[in-house]
Amino acid sequence: MPISLDEIDLKILSALQADGRMTNADLADRIGLSATPCLRRVKALEQAGAITGYRALLDRAKVGLGLTVMVGVKVDGHRDENARVIQAAFIEMPEVVACHLLSGETDFLLEVVVPDLAHYEQFLLGKLLLLPMVKDIRSNIVIRTVKETAPLSLR
Repeated sequence: MPISLDEIDLKILSALQADGRMTNADLADRIGLSATPCLRRVKALEQAGAITGYRALLDRAKVGLGLTVMVGVKVDGHRDENARVIQAAFIEMPEVVACHLLSGETDFLLEVVVPDLAHYEQFLLGKLLLLPMVKDIRSNIVIRTVKETAPLSLR
């Protein structure tokens, strides 16, 4: 359920999406508030769940993770228990950096990040295909990422 956001909240969220490392003083200056009310608003946005965390964005290739594969997974049977079990399995796999439940031909879309094709083969054969409810897997190799981690469009 969406929370109520005013113009100042939207400015704070937009500024932090652009630079999550800026100091509270810089943020307050950028949005036109003094430091104490700005910090109070940021804390409120964190507590309300609008801000879920802060992290560094890494260059995948430079840290040795040069292959990204978008993997469509179709499951056998659509029982709630199967969904819970397979979702828990995906969450535990460090290679899976994103998992989406879909409507359509594929049940799940996974973003898998590994060093190379040999590691993807190990992941596919040693993890994904061992899940008993997996019916079909379709792998799509990412050639180049054109847009990634873009800020959310607020209003």
